[in-house]
Amino acid sequence: MDETPETSSTPARLRRRLIDLTLWVRRNAELGTLLFTAAAIAAIWGFAELAGEVVEGGTQSIDRSLLLLLRTPGDLTDPIGPPYLEEIGRDMTALGGVAVLSLATCVAAGFFAILRSYGTMLYVFAATGGGIVFSTVFKQLFDRARPDLVPHGSMVYTASFPSGHSMMAAVVYLTLGALIARVLPQRRLKVYVLSVAMLVTVVVGVSRVYLGVHWPTDVLAGWLVGAAWAIACLLVARHLADRGHVARENAD
Repeated sequence: MDETPETSSTPARLRRRLIDLTLWVRRNAELGTLLFTAAAIAAIWGFAELAGEVVEGGTQSIDRSLLLLLRTPGDLTDPIGPPYLEEIGRDMTALGGVAVLSLATCVAAGFFAILRSYGTMLYVFAATGGGIVFSTVFKQLFDRARPDLVPHGSMVYTASFPSGHSMMAAVVYLTLGALIARVLPQRRLKVYVLSVAMLVTVVVGVSRVYLGVHWPTDVLAGWLVGAAWAIACLLVARHLADRGHVARENAD
């Protein structure tokens, strides 16, 4: 059967529309901004899906299995590894506490004060402080019980989902890492700072599960929300830099 002119021109029309869309993107947005925005949306979407599964009880089996993997077989009161590893776990989990996070924020703010980038210094306080307040309020929306399979290796006072330590660690360390990396002169320095920020965030989350005070999905949820916040802060910083309110990014 012969194709009609309208049908035969469909691929050409699609190509033209794709070209028009590409040109519009180049004129109106940077690729990096689009990628960061997509990552933030993906993190929020992932959290929403995870929260739905947690509320419906769909993650209970995998949560129990992963938590028990970190316990000595036959003795659920004993985390795997030598005794000093549990003490290290408590040291690591402290990196996600309010006192340490506040200290890290002040140190980062001092870094920008030395650079005489006072707008960025104020933005550091606003971004991290706002993130801590947001995580505290956000945590109150859920009322998931703490793990009851094993003894808690650290004192806890609030509900379990999402993990406050994991969320605040992601909020503060990833936000500070992104803001500091922006002004560093060399790509390897940027990669180093961001890698350290991600490593500390991961260590804090893992320590919460190791100590038995959080289900694994609590930690994953905290990471997702914290990462979304950090990405949003980076996008706002780019916008403020264009207006001259914070330090501009130092390209390698």
